[in-house]
Amino acid sequence: MEEHLNYNFPTSYAEILKRVASVQPRKYARDRNFIDGAVTQLSPYISRGVISTKMVYNHLKSLNLEFSNIEKLTQELAWRDYWQQVWIDKGNDIDKDLRHQQPDVDNQEIATVIVEATTNIEAIDLAINAFYKTGYLHNHLRMYISAICCNMAKNHWHLPAQWMYYHLLDGDWASNALSWQWVAGSNSNKKYVANQENINKYCHTDEKGTFIDVPYESFQDFKTPSVLKETSKPSLKTTLPKGDVLDISEGKPTYLFTYYNLDPKWAPDDANKVFILEPSHFDKYPVGKKPLDFAIELSQNIKGLQIFVGEFSMLKDQYPKTLFHYKEHPTNNHFDGEEHPRDWMFDVKGYYKSFFSFWKKCKKEIKLKEKEDTL
Repeated sequence: MEEHLNYNFPTSYAEILKRVASVQPRKYARDRNFIDGAVTQLSPYISRGVISTKMVYNHLKSLNLEFSNIEKLTQELAWRDYWQQVWIDKGNDIDKDLRHQQPDVDNQEIATVIVEATTNIEAIDLAINAFYKTGYLHNHLRMYISAICCNMAKNHWHLPAQWMYYHLLDGDWASNALSWQWVAGSNSNKKYVANQENINKYCHTDEKGTFIDVPYESFQDFKTPSVLKETSKPSLKTTLPKGDVLDISEGKPTYLFTYYNLDPKWAPDDANKVFILEPSHFDKYPVGKKPLDFAIELSQNIKGLQIFVGEFSMLKDQYPKTLFHYKEHPTNNHFDGEEHPRDWMFDVKGYYKSFFSFWKKCKKEIKLKEKEDTL
């Protein structure tokens, strides 16, 4: 299993485009749930806004395959847009139990063996150690870890979700927090659990005798094992870099790039370009050194970009005559200037209680556009 955890994420735009071009949608649909499956490894670039879900979807359409061959990957891309729509509609409410109170919560911390990668479940411990090195976790492993924290250790989801987000290169707070809530039962109608047999199948291990080596019916009245009872509260603090001494021409518009928008094709050449790192943002959504360094390296694809460390209000006070441009995002609601729309895959907007209600509308739009294209 260990050889399948050595993920690598180049930061040059040319290499990122090569990765988009190498996507295998049919193979993805067949084996994406396996640790060695054909996952795209595009999520860090989508989360940081270097590329968009729509850009990837347009590439899939350009392959001229039957829709059934690209549907699964299209659906997974749509999940990201769906979580963003929930964040837009619900705002800070996604930081707490959204639809139901999480059941069976014993504490507000995280199981120490998860943080220390000492669960004695081979696949989990190998994955967490690799996660600290690479900043990436396969989606199935994210679900396994969440299930252990929320539904076996009975930790409330919020701090464990923050811990994972802190280390993720592809950290998207909406996708992360709401997925944790889906596992925990606070954003779904039932909790998600997985036993050792399931982990062995998808991680190619053959382990027995762990605390989750039980039949599924045992989870109905699962007693927290002693190995999960010790909890901790890891320190999650972001150390921001020193910003540049800005050279801003007030006669030109200023395009603001953020942790969620590092699109090198967005701003015109003849514009001020500023990557704003607000301390208040990272106090609320802390990230570690690896994800922040990754974002700064990605920002180097943007010609003429300057880094500003401080609040938007400070930047506006320094340059009161400048028109600021920024992309639509829930963390940018306090910005003042000209908002540019996010590059959504579909025209479906608003809050849907379930993804599949949202996806039903998206598929209707897909079929309508296919019909229009044949006329």
